Amino acid sequence: MICAAASTQTLARQEAMARPRDIEVTLTLLPTEHGGRNGPAFSGYRPQFYYSGQDFDGVHEYPDVGSVNPGDTVKAFIVFLSPAYHLGKLKPGTAFLIREGQRVVGYGAVTQILDLEASAKRALAGDGFARLGDAS
Repeated sequence: MICAAASTQTLARQEAMARPRDIEVTLTLLPTEHGGRNGPAFSGYRPQFYYSGQDFDGVHEYPDVGSVNPGDTVKAFIVFLSPAYHLGKLKPGTAFLIREGQRVVGYGAVTQILDLEASAKRALAGDGFARLGDAS
């Protein structure tokens, strides 16, 4: 069972790394005792990215570490499932929360805008589905 979980995590990480990187962020997962997750997050993690009063799905990639434990602060890349919505709304310094449902499990700030504009153009041209491999 552990081997299957490890191979799933490896596949998720490889898929995340093949995607465009919309933004770079610094994020902190809350410690478990402060309401954070009970276990680590891995590249491919898809919580809600909350800012401006709304939740958005975003796939995380952690380029410098294999996993992010509760209490850790790391650099991450985020790929949005709705990139066009974020054009002109995100900039370096924008604060956000990481949520699982209504529960806040982390927080952070945008450090760089990367491929967001190109991702939005692809999504608006109808290529967003293929780009993310998302069935929604």
